[in-house]
Amino acid sequence: MTSAKNILWNLEPHTLGKHLVLRAYLDAWFPILSSWKKRILFIDGFAGPGEYKGGEEGSPVIAMRALVDHTAKIEAEVVFFFIEIEAGRAQHLESITQQWKSKLPSNAIPHVITGRFDETMEEVLGNLDEQRRRIAPAFVMIDPFGVAGTPMSVVRRILGNPQCEVYFSLMYEPMNRFRNTPEFENHLDELFGCPDWRAIVEIEDSEQRRRGLYDLYERQLRAGGANYVVHFDIYSGSRLIYSIFFATRNDVGCDKMKAAIWKVAPEGTYEFRGTHGGQLALSLEPSFEPLKMQLLDEFGDGRWYPIEVIQKFCGLIKLTIIAVSLRPTL
Repeated sequence: MTSAKNILWNLEPHTLGKHLVLRAYLDAWFPILSSWKKRILFIDGFAGPGEYKGGEEGSPVIAMRALVDHTAKIEAEVVFFFIEIEAGRAQHLESITQQWKSKLPSNAIPHVITGRFDETMEEVLGNLDEQRRRIAPAFVMIDPFGVAGTPMSVVRRILGNPQCEVYFSLMYEPMNRFRNTPEFENHLDELFGCPDWRAIVEIEDSEQRRRGLYDLYERQLRAGGANYVVHFDIYSGSRLIYSIFFATRNDVGCDKMKAAIWKVAPEGTYEFRGTHGGQLALSLEPSFEPLKMQLLDEFGDGRWYPIEVIQKFCGLIKLTIIAVSLRPTL
């Protein structure tokens, strides 16, 4: 049983970047699905108590507020599933969702489930298999404290449903720190869904090792059904804590996630850095140099490309590309 003092904790500054991107994406996700007539799901696999010590909102409240605040009319039933393994935190979250029920539209239903994420999702997906049904369009947030309880087998079953998206926190710091610890091996086998990580962790260069692990995780997501994978990094100062991997089958979802990241970090680095002063280090003036370099790498082969192809690559539907800025190096 979780003691009262452990129910709430301080909001870490690097967590803010993850929440800002989540809110920006949900602001686009709810209207996109506003024409859906049946059911849509928001699933938070490691929901926590719903708030932090300072009163800041946790991801369950951010999701409910995104629905309440947007102006698009959603006719579908919107179901929130908040999964939390610790009973004390789940009870605290239940009290918060009860307060929110009067604010939510009548077609929105929040549920708090006390249990493990992997076991809960296996049960849900198993029941659907028995009924020969697919899960409704769903955004599944998987934000663990470590690497246990997030097997690739479950993630791939989620992605096997065409209209499901995954927002996954890959906890790099503990994964890197304990990579050679024998009792950690089974967790990493489950996390990646294969033993291929074992050869990668032997790489001496830390940046090559990280890149190898990330490439492996992305390949596994794509093998599970994702057509598009986007990731951004969360730092505390200069220390990489974890990275968010967003996986979807839908190009519009990919576009909207990239736009959400760029909205929060317009410098284009896909990085969020928490500082000792408790602030998230974000650039106020956008720099398009990283984007320009990516465009040149992809399209700088001397050929002309339709603007639609470039827009799709960028993931920013309304992005304007000025051809003359690229032409001298083509």
